[in-house]
Amino acid sequence: MERITFSQIPTGMVEKLMAIENYIKESTLDLQLLELMRLRVAQINKCAYCIDMHYKELKHTGENELRMSTVSVWNETLFFTDKEKAVLQFTESLTEISKKDISNEIFESLTTFFNTEEICNLTLAISQLNTWTRLVRTFKFTAGNYEIKK
Repeated sequence: MERITFSQIPTGMVEKLMAIENYIKESTLDLQLLELMRLRVAQINKCAYCIDMHYKELKHTGENELRMSTVSVWNETLFFTDKEKAVLQFTESLTEISKKDISNEIFESLTTFFNTEEICNLTLAISQLNTWTRLVRTFKFTAGNYEIKK
């Protein structure tokens, strides 16, 4: 049972969070790559609602089932590009930053594929998803009901 529904979240709070979402959406970062990262953050944070949402959003981008089902073990497969691997490694490190600092090696791997602005936007996007997963898990949103907005 939900503790707090989406409609009960203070309007100003939702507007600020959505402003960040819009900023990220308008950045030069690829939507499919963002959704891949978002799914991985949701998995790490064990957010069932967010896993459902980002699985559906990723599928909507045209992602294939094999890659979606193996993103949690991306580093044990050959299905992901070097760019995606750099993002997923950074995603995991930033999401679990309390366990270990982000190494120079992980950060430097991003510079092969992204400029400074893109790295900043990627960091914001990962941080934003971590914020959403914490809100959703605290409020106990019901998983399975998310629908793609067309």
